[in-house]
Amino acid sequence: MEEKSPKIPACVPQFTNVPTMVILVGLPARGKTYISRKLTRYLNWIGTPTRVFNVGEYRREAVPNYKNYEFFRHDNPEGVEIRRHCALAALKDVRTYLSSEEGQVAVRDPSPKLKKKKLKIKLINLFNGRISPQKIGGVFKFGPRFLPKKKKVFDATNTTRERREVILEFARENGYKVLFVESICDDPTIIEENIKQVKLSSPDYRGRGQDEAVADFLQRIECYKATYEPLDDELDSALSYIKIFDVGLRYLANRVQGHVQSRTVYYLMNIHVTPRTIYLSRHGESQLNLRGRIGGDSALSPRGEQYAQALSRFIRSQEIPELKVWTSHMRRTIQTAEALGVPYEQWKALNEIDAGVCEEMTYEEIQERYPKELALRDQDKYRYRYPRGESYEDLVQRLEPVIMELERQENVLVVCHQAVMRCLLAYFLDKSADELPYLKCPLHTVLKLTPVAYGCEVESIFLNIEAVNTHRARPQNVDINRTAADALNTVPEHF
Repeated sequence: MEEKSPKIPACVPQFTNVPTMVILVGLPARGKTYISRKLTRYLNWIGTPTRVFNVGEYRREAVPNYKNYEFFRHDNPEGVEIRRHCALAALKDVRTYLSSEEGQVAVRDPSPKLKKKKLKIKLINLFNGRISPQKIGGVFKFGPRFLPKKKKVFDATNTTRERREVILEFARENGYKVLFVESICDDPTIIEENIKQVKLSSPDYRGRGQDEAVADFLQRIECYKATYEPLDDELDSALSYIKIFDVGLRYLANRVQGHVQSRTVYYLMNIHVTPRTIYLSRHGESQLNLRGRIGGDSALSPRGEQYAQALSRFIRSQEIPELKVWTSHMRRTIQTAEALGVPYEQWKALNEIDAGVCEEMTYEEIQERYPKELALRDQDKYRYRYPRGESYEDLVQRLEPVIMELERQENVLVVCHQAVMRCLLAYFLDKSADELPYLKCPLHTVLKLTPVAYGCEVESIFLNIEAVNTHRARPQNVDINRTAADALNTVPEHF
């Protein structure tokens, strides 16, 4: 009987609030990049900055002219050495990033955007020459090869378990927690579809025919299979991990520890790859919109009622199968949805941001009564909280259950409010906290969101019913002692 390797000890630092490394494991074309990018987007949105370090970019810079799958053979010493150096270079950048950001988290992409939030996470894709770290821990995404034999030394001849031990040792030395995420899929249909949708657009296959590229990538997978060892339920029982089988058909979680790991696992168990469309629309123009007043619970204006009818015609024209309709508890969204003539579900979480003492006031009135508050809000609109009200940061936390349910669902129309729509749109488009409060979400316009491999396509559809403009841009002068004219120069016209 073959003797198994000894168990790998768990990596559990003594402190509670420490970075967490999320390490993605699996063969090529198993959706690891999809998972890492989705997870990165989610963590960024809830306040955990994430930057992806893509080792594939390092490798492509080192070897600009990819020839064929033989570069990835485990018995190709030149390829092994190049990949080893690329992985080391990426890890060096990760360490630099973590050090400059006080050792909390890192995530980098070919064109990353660093988001300043509370925690940091490191998503590293060390598979296929890819790294995608993030902050609050790190998400290492790697397949069955080139991890260092000891510390930073990568050796492609090591088994996968030995390579994981190097990552665990690295984590122990730096005081990081570790969560493995392994994607397992043997369905040839899913694998081939993933190759066609994602891998063929890689710079490795630019200018090559589809059949040639698919054949080469399938051979690349076989190269990885030669050394790949999945996580073992017995030998790795001391580790924290989640296994995802066949793109979410089944899950297996083990020793999930702490808040970050729990949220990560919960999120991963709710996403799916079924094609779907999400429609976002604000309510029709309201009576308070006409008067330039924020918040409140007023009814629709005559033009708002016209929009509700136009929205109904538009939705019918789309012929959307099994469409679900969600609204807030506020009158103007309910009146808009009523015109659709279909059942709808009310979510209190979709209510507009609570403006506290400023509810139903115009910006002119706020400037007159609370000039300091208006200036403070302009200085940091995302984190500013209205007295006795909410901030955008509060609103994001309130909307997290809505995002989770949207990820579980297929076709959904969400009839909501300006601030709410900004938060939802920021999640799907991976917008930063600075960008989120200024996203343009005009009245009487439908945003059609179609999730694609690594992002989301957006189509803006104006339904030809005029409405007031409610978008107030950030003023240039945000000083507390500014003049009223400076404070109000971006307020849109109203009656």
